[in-house]
Amino acid sequence: MKYLPLVWAGLWRKRVRTVLTMISVVIAFTLFGLLDGITASFDHALDRLTNAARLRTQSKVNVLTGLPYAHRARIESVPGVRDVGVVAFFAGYFREPTDNIDSAAIDIGRVHTMIDVELDERYVEAMRKTRTGAIIGPGLAARYGWKIGDRVTLKSRAWTQTNGSSDWTFDILGVYSIPEGAFPADEDFWINYDYFDEARAIGKGTVTYYTVRIADAANAASIGDSIDKLFANSANETLTQSERDFFRAQLDRIGNIAFIVESIIGAVLFALLFVTGNTMMQSIRERVQELAVLKTYGYGDLVVTLLVLAEAAFLCVAAGGVGLGFAALLFPRMFDAMGVAPLPIESSTLLVGMALAVLFAAISAALPAWRLRRVKIVDALMGR
Repeated sequence: MKYLPLVWAGLWRKRVRTVLTMISVVIAFTLFGLLDGITASFDHALDRLTNAARLRTQSKVNVLTGLPYAHRARIESVPGVRDVGVVAFFAGYFREPTDNIDSAAIDIGRVHTMIDVELDERYVEAMRKTRTGAIIGPGLAARYGWKIGDRVTLKSRAWTQTNGSSDWTFDILGVYSIPEGAFPADEDFWINYDYFDEARAIGKGTVTYYTVRIADAANAASIGDSIDKLFANSANETLTQSERDFFRAQLDRIGNIAFIVESIIGAVLFALLFVTGNTMMQSIRERVQELAVLKTYGYGDLVVTLLVLAEAAFLCVAAGGVGLGFAALLFPRMFDAMGVAPLPIESSTLLVGMALAVLFAAISAALPAWRLRRVKIVDALMGR
């Protein structure tokens, strides 16, 4: 602690320069936390929130091509398959086309093949008895104020009824809830597949994809291959993936997110290294005589080097920690604003960020410390 005044005096010798440098470090590490957190959180969220014993079977062409409903019975016959659910995208919106609703026609009795939810059996039974019934997520209930007993009309971008209308009216019969640790899909709107298939004008007897629940997650790959072999060389070949692989494939379609993020982070941190290194070099260059005086009082090269390192550590580690703290506060709000879920920033991102801050401090202090060790006290005192 006795050296703290020396470190503090060195940092605040040029207050404006120090403050601007620290602001740069805070901004850089806030960006690092947010960007690196995206890839880390997606990876960990997929591992944590997806079920390895749940598969998806879709058309080999693409998910929008659809598959015949008749495939369901054949898929159920594959050894290791427990049950099979159906999903048909409804492509609905409420009032305005920009007000999308995540809506799908499903077999409500097989909803657990699709997602982990808490659903009152009374709602399931009500759906079986009411063809125009719908079950909604708590997010929709909160957003629109919908409640059980309301009648809601959705428009569909893809499907018209046999009477030519694109307006579909449903009776809300229940609201599901998301258990802790499950995939945060709280704005779904589920309708009865049988009613939807009978009422639509085109595409009858097809589904968008099947959700398959298997007995043993260890056999997911082999069971998926067995399903796809059933329809090989047919007019409707299939692609079966685990739930986790399906979501990863959707992310990969956007692009190599990890490469893009890492490139941006690398560019930001590389530029920051020049900023912190230049600040430390200028600070030490201006105080060579003062540091030489310390040596005349018996402070050895090791102590002087540690003083320089302490200044760099305060500049990089303290400011970096503040930046990562901002990132941790902003991260859940950023994901929540995007409509995903308020995912927390991963601890691995914070640990890597602090390690980088320490590394930056060491690199920024290395050249000034090396220069001080080579300076002769007489030359320094004479300003040479």
